[in-house]
Amino acid sequence: MPHSHIAIIGAPLDLGQGRRGVDMGPSALRVANLNARVAALGYEVADLGNIHVEQAETAPEGDPRAKYLPQIATACTLLAVKVEQALAQGQVPLVLGGDHSVAIGTVSGVSHHFRNRQQSAGLIWLDAHADMNTPESSPSGNVHGMPLACIAGLGPTELTGLFGYQPKIAPRNIVIVGLRDVDQMEKPQVRDSGVRAFTMRDIDERGLRSVMDEAIRLPLRDGRGHSPRPRRHRRLPPLARHGFRGSPGRARSRHAGPRRRHLPRGAFGNGNDL
Repeated sequence: MPHSHIAIIGAPLDLGQGRRGVDMGPSALRVANLNARVAALGYEVADLGNIHVEQAETAPEGDPRAKYLPQIATACTLLAVKVEQALAQGQVPLVLGGDHSVAIGTVSGVSHHFRNRQQSAGLIWLDAHADMNTPESSPSGNVHGMPLACIAGLGPTELTGLFGYQPKIAPRNIVIVGLRDVDQMEKPQVRDSGVRAFTMRDIDERGLRSVMDEAIRLPLRDGRGHSPRPRRHRRLPPLARHGFRGSPGRARSRHAGPRRRHLPRGAFGNGNDL
Protein backbone atom coordinates (compact mmCIF):
# COMPACT_ATOMS: atom_id res chain seq x y z
CA MET A 1 0.00 0.00 0.00
CA PRO A 2 1.47 3.41 -0.95
CA HIS A 3 1.60 5.27 2.34
CA SER A 4 1.94 8.61 0.53
CA HIS A 5 -1.81 8.77 -0.12
CA ILE A 6 -4.02 10.05 2.72
CA ALA A 7 -7.82 10.01 2.61
CA ILE A 8 -9.42 12.44 5.06
CA ILE A 9 -12.88 11.40 6.25
CA GLY A 10 -15.01 13.53 8.55
CA ALA A 11 -17.20 11.84 11.17
CA PRO A 12 -19.12 14.64 12.96
CA LEU A 13 -20.66 12.29 15.50
CA ASP A 14 -21.49 13.52 18.99
CA LEU A 15 -24.40 11.22 19.86
CA GLY A 16 -22.15 8.91 21.86
CA GLN A 17 -21.64 11.31 24.76
CA GLY A 18 -23.61 13.80 26.77
CA ARG A 19 -21.88 17.06 25.87
CA ARG A 20 -22.59 18.69 22.52
CA GLY A 21 -19.89 20.21 20.36
CA VAL A 22 -17.44 17.53 19.27
CA ASP A 23 -19.38 17.21 16.02
CA MET A 24 -17.62 20.43 15.01
CA GLY A 25 -14.24 18.67 15.14
CA PRO A 26 -13.92 17.88 11.41
CA SER A 27 -14.82 21.45 10.44
CA ALA A 28 -12.46 22.96 13.02
CA LEU A 29 -9.55 20.85 11.79
CA ARG A 30 -10.21 21.74 8.18
CA VAL A 31 -10.51 25.44 9.03
CA ALA A 32 -7.13 25.08 10.78
CA ASN A 33 -5.73 24.09 7.36
CA LEU A 34 -5.21 20.41 8.14
CA ASN A 35 -5.30 19.31 4.50
CA ALA A 36 -2.58 21.72 3.40
CA ARG A 37 -0.43 20.91 6.41
CA VAL A 38 -0.59 17.18 5.72
CA ALA A 39 0.19 17.82 2.06
CA ALA A 40 3.19 19.94 3.09
CA LEU A 41 4.65 16.83 4.74
CA GLY A 42 4.85 15.20 1.32
CA TYR A 43 1.57 13.28 1.22
CA GLU A 44 -1.07 13.29 -1.48
CA VAL A 45 -4.32 14.26 0.22
CA ALA A 46 -7.86 13.44 -0.85
CA ASP A 47 -10.67 14.88 1.27
CA LEU A 48 -13.65 12.54 1.05
CA GLY A 49 -15.95 14.86 2.98
CA ASN A 50 -18.14 13.95 5.95
CA ILE A 51 -20.42 11.02 6.58
CA HIS A 52 -24.03 11.88 7.38
CA VAL A 53 -24.92 11.89 11.07
CA GLU A 54 -28.34 12.59 12.55
CA GLN A 55 -28.62 15.49 14.98
CA ALA A 56 -29.50 14.91 18.62
CA GLU A 57 -32.24 17.55 18.46
CA THR A 58 -34.22 15.51 15.93
CA ALA A 59 -33.36 11.96 17.02
CA PRO A 60 -34.97 10.01 19.88
CA GLU A 61 -32.59 9.06 22.67
CA GLY A 62 -33.97 5.53 22.84
CA ASP A 63 -32.66 2.95 25.29
CA PRO A 64 -31.13 4.80 28.27
CA ARG A 65 -28.54 2.02 28.59
CA ALA A 66 -27.24 2.73 25.05
CA LYS A 67 -28.44 6.15 23.96
CA TYR A 68 -28.95 6.89 20.26
CA LEU A 69 -27.88 3.34 19.42
CA PRO A 70 -29.59 3.05 15.98
CA GLN A 71 -28.28 6.43 14.84
CA ILE A 72 -24.74 5.64 15.99
CA ALA A 73 -24.87 2.23 14.29
CA THR A 74 -25.94 3.86 11.02
CA ALA A 75 -23.16 6.45 11.21
CA CYS A 76 -20.54 3.82 12.04
CA THR A 77 -21.69 1.67 9.12
CA LEU A 78 -21.31 4.61 6.72
CA LEU A 79 -17.88 5.35 8.14
CA ALA A 80 -16.76 1.73 7.93
CA VAL A 81 -17.70 1.59 4.26
CA LYS A 82 -15.76 4.79 3.49
CA VAL A 83 -12.70 3.56 5.39
CA GLU A 84 -12.74 0.24 3.56
CA GLN A 85 -13.13 1.95 0.19
CA ALA A 86 -10.16 4.21 0.93
CA LEU A 87 -7.98 1.25 1.85
CA ALA A 88 -9.05 -0.63 -1.27
CA GLN A 89 -7.83 2.34 -3.34
CA GLY A 90 -4.43 2.29 -1.66
CA GLN A 91 -5.13 5.24 0.62
CA VAL A 92 -4.52 5.54 4.36
CA PRO A 93 -7.73 6.80 5.99
CA LEU A 94 -7.43 9.68 8.44
CA VAL A 95 -10.73 9.95 10.32
CA LEU A 96 -11.70 13.21 12.01
CA GLY A 97 -14.16 12.89 14.91
CA GLY A 98 -16.41 13.23 16.64
CA ASP A 99 -16.74 11.36 19.92
CA HIS A 100 -14.98 8.06 20.47
CA SER A 101 -17.85 5.93 19.21
CA VAL A 102 -16.53 6.71 15.71
CA ALA A 103 -13.77 4.17 16.42
CA ILE A 104 -16.31 1.38 15.91
CA GLY A 105 -16.73 2.45 12.29
CA THR A 106 -13.06 3.16 11.68
CA VAL A 107 -11.79 -0.15 13.03
CA SER A 108 -14.62 -2.13 11.42
CA GLY A 109 -13.65 -0.77 8.02
CA VAL A 110 -9.99 -1.63 8.55
CA SER A 111 -10.85 -5.08 9.88
CA HIS A 112 -13.14 -5.92 6.96
CA HIS A 113 -10.54 -4.77 4.44
CA PHE A 114 -7.95 -7.19 5.78
CA ARG A 115 -10.47 -9.96 6.43
CA ASN A 116 -11.35 -9.96 2.72
CA ARG A 117 -7.66 -10.58 2.07
CA GLN A 118 -7.45 -13.43 4.60
CA GLN A 119 -5.39 -11.24 6.91
CA SER A 120 -5.93 -10.11 10.48
CA ALA A 121 -5.33 -6.74 12.09
CA GLY A 122 -4.03 -5.55 15.44
CA LEU A 123 -5.05 -2.48 17.42
CA ILE A 124 -3.14 -0.18 19.78
CA TRP A 125 -5.66 1.84 21.80
CA LEU A 126 -4.04 5.02 23.19
CA ASP A 127 -6.47 6.17 25.85
CA ALA A 128 -6.75 6.91 29.54
CA HIS A 129 -10.06 5.04 29.46
CA ALA A 130 -10.64 1.43 28.50
CA ASP A 131 -13.93 2.18 26.69
CA MET A 132 -14.99 -1.41 27.40
CA ASN A 133 -18.36 -0.79 28.97
CA THR A 134 -21.48 -2.51 27.70
CA PRO A 135 -25.09 -1.36 28.14
CA GLU A 136 -25.26 -3.57 31.23
CA SER A 137 -22.19 -2.04 32.90
CA SER A 138 -22.24 1.57 31.71
CA PRO A 139 -23.08 4.10 34.43
CA SER A 140 -24.22 6.66 31.84
CA GLY A 141 -25.52 4.77 28.81
CA ASN A 142 -23.21 6.82 26.59
CA VAL A 143 -21.90 4.72 23.71
CA HIS A 144 -18.58 6.58 23.60
CA GLY A 145 -17.62 4.46 26.62
CA MET A 146 -18.26 1.21 24.71
CA PRO A 147 -16.31 1.22 21.42
CA LEU A 148 -13.41 -1.04 22.39
CA ALA A 149 -15.84 -3.56 23.87
CA CYS A 150 -17.76 -3.56 20.57
CA ILE A 151 -14.55 -3.97 18.57
CA ALA A 152 -13.67 -6.96 20.76
CA GLY A 153 -17.12 -8.49 20.20
CA LEU A 154 -18.87 -7.40 23.40
CA GLY A 155 -21.97 -5.23 23.40
CA PRO A 156 -25.02 -4.48 21.23
CA THR A 157 -25.26 -6.53 18.05
CA GLU A 158 -26.06 -3.32 16.15
CA LEU A 159 -22.43 -2.31 16.75
CA THR A 160 -20.58 -5.61 17.15
CA GLY A 161 -22.19 -7.11 14.04
CA LEU A 162 -21.14 -4.61 11.38
CA PHE A 163 -20.36 -6.55 8.16
CA GLY A 164 -21.87 -9.64 9.77
CA TYR A 165 -19.04 -10.91 11.97
CA GLN A 166 -17.37 -10.34 15.31
CA PRO A 167 -14.99 -9.58 16.87
CA LYS A 168 -13.50 -7.03 14.54
CA ILE A 169 -10.14 -7.43 16.28
CA ALA A 170 -9.29 -10.52 18.30
CA PRO A 171 -8.85 -9.43 21.93
CA ARG A 172 -5.37 -11.01 22.04
CA ASN A 173 -4.37 -8.53 19.31
CA ILE A 174 -5.61 -5.45 21.20
CA VAL A 175 -3.29 -3.41 23.41
CA ILE A 176 -4.40 -0.46 25.56
CA VAL A 177 -1.70 2.12 26.36
CA GLY A 178 -2.06 4.86 28.98
CA LEU A 179 -4.91 3.36 30.99
CA ARG A 180 -5.70 5.16 34.25
CA ASP A 181 -9.49 5.46 34.62
CA VAL A 182 -11.77 2.40 34.51
CA ASP A 183 -15.37 2.23 35.75
CA GLN A 184 -15.93 -0.20 38.60
CA MET A 185 -18.26 -2.53 36.68
CA GLU A 186 -16.02 -2.24 33.62
CA LYS A 187 -12.94 -3.64 35.34
CA PRO A 188 -13.90 -7.35 35.19
CA GLN A 189 -14.64 -7.03 31.47
CA VAL A 190 -11.22 -5.56 30.82
CA ARG A 191 -9.50 -8.21 32.95
CA ASP A 192 -11.34 -11.16 31.44
CA SER A 193 -11.49 -10.04 27.82
CA GLY A 194 -7.97 -11.07 26.84
CA VAL A 195 -6.82 -7.58 25.82
CA ARG A 196 -3.42 -6.37 27.02
CA ALA A 197 -3.23 -3.12 28.97
CA PHE A 198 -0.37 -0.83 29.98
CA THR A 199 -1.34 1.68 32.64
CA MET A 200 0.08 5.12 33.30
CA ARG A 201 2.05 3.53 36.10
CA ASP A 202 3.75 1.25 33.58
CA ILE A 203 4.68 4.29 31.51
CA ASP A 204 6.02 6.10 34.57
CA GLU A 205 8.06 3.14 35.77
CA ARG A 206 9.25 1.70 32.46
CA GLY A 207 9.26 4.73 30.17
CA LEU A 208 7.10 5.33 27.12
CA ARG A 209 9.60 3.87 24.66
CA SER A 210 9.77 0.52 26.42
CA VAL A 211 5.99 0.30 26.73
CA MET A 212 5.40 1.23 23.09
CA ASP A 213 8.00 -1.23 21.83
CA GLU A 214 6.16 -4.04 23.61
CA ALA A 215 2.74 -2.70 22.63
CA ILE A 216 3.73 -2.73 18.96
CA ARG A 217 5.07 -6.28 19.17
CA LEU A 218 2.09 -7.83 20.95
CA PRO A 219 -0.52 -7.48 18.14
CA LEU A 220 2.05 -8.80 15.64
CA ARG A 221 2.59 -12.15 17.33
CA ASP A 222 2.32 -15.10 14.99
CA GLY A 223 0.24 -18.20 15.65
CA ARG A 224 2.93 -19.63 17.93
CA GLY A 225 2.82 -16.59 20.19
CA HIS A 226 6.14 -15.21 18.95
CA SER A 227 6.87 -11.54 18.38
CA PRO A 228 9.33 -9.76 16.12
CA ARG A 229 12.68 -9.05 17.73
CA PRO A 230 12.63 -5.67 19.49
CA ARG A 231 14.58 -2.81 17.99
CA ARG A 232 17.73 -1.70 19.73
CA HIS A 233 17.76 1.84 21.11
CA ARG A 234 20.40 3.97 22.65
CA ARG A 235 20.49 3.73 26.43
CA LEU A 236 18.44 6.42 28.13
CA PRO A 237 19.42 8.29 31.30
CA PRO A 238 18.01 6.66 34.46
CA LEU A 239 15.32 9.28 35.04
CA ALA A 240 14.03 8.97 31.48
CA ARG A 241 14.07 5.17 31.62
CA HIS A 242 11.92 5.06 34.73
CA GLY A 243 9.48 7.75 33.64
CA PHE A 244 10.30 10.25 36.40
CA ARG A 245 9.60 13.92 36.00
CA GLY A 246 11.30 16.97 37.39
CA SER A 247 14.88 17.73 38.35
CA PRO A 248 17.19 14.96 39.66
CA GLY A 249 16.81 16.27 43.20
CA ARG A 250 13.03 16.15 42.99
CA ALA A 251 12.43 13.01 40.97
CA ARG A 252 8.98 11.62 41.56
CA SER A 253 6.71 9.07 39.97
CA ARG A 254 3.07 9.64 39.08
CA HIS A 255 2.07 6.72 41.33
CA ALA A 256 3.39 5.48 44.64
CA GLY A 257 3.54 2.01 46.11
CA PRO A 258 5.35 -1.25 45.36
CA ARG A 259 5.09 -2.92 41.99
CA ARG A 260 3.17 -6.20 41.92
CA ARG A 261 5.20 -9.11 40.64
CA HIS A 262 2.38 -11.33 39.37
CA LEU A 263 -0.11 -10.13 36.77
CA PRO A 264 -3.84 -10.76 37.09
CA ARG A 265 -6.00 -12.37 34.44
CA GLY A 266 -5.94 -10.43 31.19
CA ALA A 267 -2.16 -9.91 31.36
CA PHE A 268 -2.15 -6.29 32.41
CA GLY A 269 1.19 -4.58 32.25
CA ASN A 270 0.75 -3.64 35.90
CA GLY A 271 -1.76 -5.21 38.24
CA ASN A 272 -1.88 -2.47 40.86
CA ASP A 273 -4.08 -0.13 38.85
CA LEU A 274 -6.99 -2.46 38.12
